[in-house]
Amino acid sequence: MNGEKRNFDQEAASWDAKPERVRLVADIASAIAGEIKLTPSLDVLDFGCGTGLLTMQLQPFAHSITGVDSSPGMLDVLKKKIQDQNLTNVKTCCLDIEKDGVLEGSYDLIVSSMTFHHIKDISSLLNQFFNILLPEGHLCIADLDIDDGQFHENNAGVFHAGFDRENLSSLIRNAGFQDIKCQTAARLTKPVHNGSDREFKIFLITSCR
Repeated sequence: MNGEKRNFDQEAASWDAKPERVRLVADIASAIAGEIKLTPSLDVLDFGCGTGLLTMQLQPFAHSITGVDSSPGMLDVLKKKIQDQNLTNVKTCCLDIEKDGVLEGSYDLIVSSMTFHHIKDISSLLNQFFNILLPEGHLCIADLDIDDGQFHENNAGVFHAGFDRENLSSLIRNAGFQDIKCQTAARLTKPVHNGSDREFKIFLITSCR
């Protein structure tokens, strides 16, 4: 894996242009809605929100939702969506935990989609999640099954070649979470390095505080 920083700012403007990416997030949002009771009273944190594809899927069902990302360019795209739709329950926060950024606030639900493989220290992040999640709050993590490093065309900024579901569940449990459940949330077929198509599975792990 390549720990070199990926420049998400350069990709932000065209990020939403891939229909398969939009479809993937819609599948993940559907899986979350199937596991978590989304109510108008929920304060939600979307960690690694990017351009807000998942944020915008969950926004209609939340009291408030905060999109956190380390890329100002990605957040600028989300800010435009917020402005264009005149939304009052969505806000953004630029934060890089790899540069000692600390999450703040209190949330009923924390979601993170396709971000964990970009995080070097998973346990440290999970501890931060536990500290800001309210009692009986829920955590939802969607990411890749083991992918042998073939999911990305360029593995810059990728610290994990997908995850073993049991191993990640153990880390979540060690951080203090309970009632851990795992399911396949989505499937995505795309070309890999040798030119052939490969199906990748994306899991959803849910847990509560």
